[in-house]
Amino acid sequence: MSEHHRHDTAVSGRELTRSAISATLHCLTGCAIGEVLGIVIGTALGMSDGSTIALAVVLAFFFGYALTVRPVLRAGLSWRGAIKVALAADTLSILVMEIVDNAVLLIVPGAMEAGLASWLFWASLAFALAVAFVVTVPVNRWLIGRGKGHAVMHAYH
Repeated sequence: MSEHHRHDTAVSGRELTRSAISATLHCLTGCAIGEVLGIVIGTALGMSDGSTIALAVVLAFFFGYALTVRPVLRAGLSWRGAIKVALAADTLSILVMEIVDNAVLLIVPGAMEAGLASWLFWASLAFALAVAFVVTVPVNRWLIGRGKGHAVMHAYH
């Protein structure tokens, strides 16, 4: 990356990639908690695919933001400030991850109908989250390289 494209960021190259992987793992944790919980609840209640995915997405955003808000609050920011940081740090990352992992779940034949006791269900969910991780790392790398995304949290660590 040339100097004029870095926008005076503190990280580049391997350090930037490591930061992006770390940010994506953070995002994956919140998304996975919400995604698994939403899909388990939706599947157990016999909800439609659309309703199950909607619940999973809402919970993924909730847990993703919660994992950011908590340490930022501990750093002394107000609730309002912490929510602003979480929105800035995580929204695009969670959005990309959710679009990708739910698309993969819908593409895998029978994954949504497999049921909670099926290896197909759990293998498809794990595969979907892994694909979402791989797709989201470059998004976070791009954001952090421009001082956005998880880069806004660095002042609170």
